Amino acid sequence: MAQQHTALIVGMAKSGIGAAKLLFKSGWRVIVNDKKTEIPGLSEALSGITAEYRLGERPETLLGGVELMVISPIIPMSVPFVIEAKRRGVEVVSEIELGYRYSHADFVCITGTNGKTTCTALTGEMFIFGGRHTFVLGNIGVPITEHALETREGDVVVAETAGLQLEGNVRFHARAAGVCNITEDHLDHFGTMENYIAAKCKIFDNQTENDVAVLNYDDPVVRGMARLTPAKVFYFSRKSEVPRGLFLRGNTVMYRDENGERPLIGADEIRIPGGHNLENAMLSSLLALGMGISEDAVRKALREFPGVEHRIEFVREFGGVQYINDSKGTNPDSTIKAVQAMTRPTVLILGGFDKHSDFHELFSHFPGSEVKAAVVLGETKEKILQTAADAGLSGLCRTADAFEEAVLLARSLAEPGDTVLLSPACASWDMFDNFEQRGDVFKEIVNAF
Repeated sequence: MAQQHTALIVGMAKSGIGAAKLLFKSGWRVIVNDKKTEIPGLSEALSGITAEYRLGERPETLLGGVELMVISPIIPMSVPFVIEAKRRGVEVVSEIELGYRYSHADFVCITGTNGKTTCTALTGEMFIFGGRHTFVLGNIGVPITEHALETREGDVVVAETAGLQLEGNVRFHARAAGVCNITEDHLDHFGTMENYIAAKCKIFDNQTENDVAVLNYDDPVVRGMARLTPAKVFYFSRKSEVPRGLFLRGNTVMYRDENGERPLIGADEIRIPGGHNLENAMLSSLLALGMGISEDAVRKALREFPGVEHRIEFVREFGGVQYINDSKGTNPDSTIKAVQAMTRPTVLILGGFDKHSDFHELFSHFPGSEVKAAVVLGETKEKILQTAADAGLSGLCRTADAFEEAVLLARSLAEPGDTVLLSPACASWDMFDNFEQRGDVFKEIVNAF
């Protein structure tokens, strides 16, 4: 009887649970590890598989006999236990790399700083309308490993792939890869912008001339990524007429390819609002068109797709005040886009886990915007208040110690005709498990008014 292979899973959130299940079903001996000694619901999540639980133990003490280590996206590849595992000959990969290895589908992948989730969900709709059997997975909330074994030849996996996940890729191959934009984010993890950009660029690893790359022409960093891939490059732009791809002429989105140029859709026909969503719509369209989806299917999705939860999501109107959930605004640039989309005087709820972001550009957008007040809380509270002082905008800010207190304070500052916008410009991990939980709690509080 052949000896059973052993895998160590480090970090038991969604991706770790998916990896453990996949490896067990594929015949591996599985060891699960996390720095926490207790994880509520873990045994239920792993019911039906056999795994060795080594919670609270240091990963470097568990490497004996291990051939493969799958690490959580939040763990940098530079930490000592990862380096030690590699020194011992253990292969260290990401969850999406593992899912890719066990999948039979074509991968269509989206990365960048802001807009990934919207692009991923919209691209998935285009492939479904185009008649392809489609899985929408990845950083959007469903691990690739959870469905990898269900995929068949001809299927499509549309995957949101964050830089934190791409860092651990080896064989991963995106048949179509799109990059929304690049702005400062996750410097607590990567240390420098150069490292952050390098991780994003791993989306092009293993591409060939038969593949597709879609790039934001208006972002110089992203535009320059064309040299990193042999794939056929399409650009999208709101500002320029691109050599190949989608651009805006007047109020019409034009499509230019080897067959010439033609109108694709009127910008005002696209259901999701805002200039940033026009860019998201163009990226998604090019990924679908580049993979053979019909223009009719693309147009249908653009006209019908309503947007994603937690991204400029209307919650309710109460007392003449609109409440908007943008919990997915986890960095300053994302919050800038949300602020730019506001059309009424706005009370903004800011703050959360410190990813070492700089908030000066965010505050530079407040004069002339709809922002009338900001409620600041969380781990970044003092940093944001200092930035406000630097910008001469201290009078704009009020503070709260707890999340519900912040929502109620924002409510008290808003008048009929105003908007309360939750767009924290920070991650959620100082108070919540993830941005989804933060958004759900916001909606619960607001809906209980």
